[in-house]
Amino acid sequence: MSHFLDRYVRTAGSPPLEEIRSALWNDKPEATGTSYQDPAASAVLEQYKLYVEMTDRVSARRGVTNTFFLTLNTAAVSAIGILWSSHLGRSRWILAFLFAGLLIQCLAWFWLLRSYRQLNAAKYAVVGVMEERLPASPIWVAEWIALGEGKDPVRYWPLTHLEQWIPSLFAAIYIFGFILGMTVR
Repeated sequence: MSHFLDRYVRTAGSPPLEEIRSALWNDKPEATGTSYQDPAASAVLEQYKLYVEMTDRVSARRGVTNTFFLTLNTAAVSAIGILWSSHLGRSRWILAFLFAGLLIQCLAWFWLLRSYRQLNAAKYAVVGVMEERLPASPIWVAEWIALGEGKDPVRYWPLTHLEQWIPSLFAAIYIFGFILGMTVR
């Protein structure tokens, strides 16, 4: 238990700043033959800023999607409780219909989260390639090093590892409730 708590609950500080500093800066413009006063380089910087903003918007949409499905599931559990207490929900047909609908929406939620995770992975890979043309690589290289390159959950545990379990947890609760509802009269 203490290993679990150390690994998944405790947080770690940042790595030494020198490690981040050495990873942050790309070659000097003179070394790569690029002038950051050049219009083409300026265009790359503007595209980079726009692309990072769009990447952030995908993450925001992902959060809105989670909020929607959490609200939907909370409302569903409340409605099932009300139906059950009024004896309307004890009909096997109503229970089977509700169960099927709830499992379908849990699957949709899971697939949407998977799709957002894949989209974000692709977008951050593009951000990394774009940062190769900039004087610094704050997101793709330096931040990743600061987070321990994802190897240590004490330092960084991606939200996707948690959020992918939430639809599965609701589905498991619904399965348990359906089995219980079918056996209790």
